Amino acid sequence: MGYEGFLRDLARAGLSIRAFAELIGMNPNSVSNYARSGGVPDHLAIIAALVAEMGTQGLDFRGIIAKVELTAKKPRGRARAGQFGGDPQVPLDLDQ
Repeated sequence: MGYEGFLRDLARAGLSIRAFAELIGMNPNSVSNYARSGGVPDHLAIIAALVAEMGTQGLDFRGIIAKVELTAKKPRGRARAGQFGGDPQVPLDLDQ
């Protein structure tokens, strides 16, 4: 689905990009970044189409989606806990 069609579906559902992202547990910036490529992934397109149709039929999609227990995603990258950006250098053992 193209990004413009995605935005039309969100508008039909009465959602902004921020509201849609919060509804499905995503970062709003991650959703709006798809504007650069001109299209959205299939799973987001399907969710937007279903939510738009449910909204036009007068169904409460917010309550249904709220029932789903979302799990937090693991952070990607090599960063250690408490350290931003990872550690590109291997720690040296200088104790002799």
